[in-house]
Amino acid sequence: QKQLVESGGGLVQPGGSLRVSCAASGFTLDYYSIGWFRQAPGKEREGVSYISSSGVNTIYADSVKGRFTISRDNAKNTVYLQMNSLKPEDTAVYSCAAARRLVRGWLSTDEYDYWGQGTQVTVSS
Repeated sequence: QKQLVESGGGLVQPGGSLRVSCAASGFTLDYYSIGWFRQAPGKEREGVSYISSSGVNTIYADSVKGRFTISRDNAKNTVYLQMNSLKPEDTAVYSCAAARRLVRGWLSTDEYDYWGQGTQVTVSS
């Protein structure tokens, strides 16, 4: 069964850090670009970050630029999102998605082939 599984979410105080992971099983991530998305209660899903299959190209939403870092370890079939200087507004369910080919850009969610179930990140004192 081909699937993505996120882990590493939790409760953290403002200013703290978390690293969430996206692990693939049943297929290799080598040829897939990965997007991280998040959705807060009552809000639309938004793109957080993207990494190309080679890892050379990365993109960040303005709201997380300078605080979040996306990376991948193809040997472990895993993509990571390191989140530093977390703010209460970062609270959301974070999901990863894998795309073999994106034609309309990384925010075109309908072009992703696989999605994880999401992991909750809560930033609160």
